[in-house]
Amino acid sequence: MINTIYRNNLFLNKTALVTGGGTGIGLRIARELAQLGACVILLSRKKENLNKAVDQITCEGGKAFAIECNIREEESIKMAIKTALAFTDNIDYLVNNAGGQFPAPAEMINRKGWQAVIDLNLNGTFFITQEVFNACMEQKGGAIVNITANFWNGFPMMSHTGAARAAVENLTKTLAVEWGKYGIRINGVAPGTVHSSGLNSYAPEFQDHIFNVRSKNNQSYRLATEAEIASAVVFLLSPAASYITGETIKVDAGESIFSPICPPTQPSNFPIFDDEK
Repeated sequence: MINTIYRNNLFLNKTALVTGGGTGIGLRIARELAQLGACVILLSRKKENLNKAVDQITCEGGKAFAIECNIREEESIKMAIKTALAFTDNIDYLVNNAGGQFPAPAEMINRKGWQAVIDLNLNGTFFITQEVFNACMEQKGGAIVNITANFWNGFPMMSHTGAARAAVENLTKTLAVEWGKYGIRINGVAPGTVHSSGLNSYAPEFQDHIFNVRSKNNQSYRLATEAEIASAVVFLLSPAASYITGETIKVDAGESIFSPICPPTQPSNFPIFDDEK
């Protein structure tokens, strides 16, 4: 079981679809929703992770189903939503958590790498949201939460995902306006740096930077927990947020206003304006 500040059965008889729900933040969100009574449908590309996630949620007394899905592929999205609606007659909540990136200087990112990150973080988010809208939310309404990132001061070494996540933040506002008439609320959660299993995919030197530098760039002087991100998502899906739409909550302990993600370095070749010339 997990600790939660929310009341029992808050989401009883509701269904929540969580992309990237097999591990990390997505799994933590799914576990909390399931404990609060929701039937949770997990989407991920990796069957092994999905099976472990479903077993964990089931052992905790929740109800969960798993569907293999690559949100970068249109047909995979369509089949996943069709399969999801075969499990349940509606999708009340959608959490767009799936995403990924790799650290690299902007000048070193090739077209294939750039496109892969944009397809996953931006295009995948849009097209699965569109599919859920067309399949059920247009008729029955619902609530959507998009997980973005701390891109507010730029995203050094992550220009591809910074661009994609900023676009999703704007998309959140746009769809909130377009789809409000259907009874749909759409909000975002922008995590700071989170101590999550996703950190394991990075090189040791980048992990060292996260734990020894990034962890101190906020007012809590530590990394966020997966539970802290999940709690914000649950709030935005809940009736407590029924008058909130088109907003993105920063869960970053003030990181976005405290300091830049990377410290400035001395430029090697930067033009200087001299009014004496």
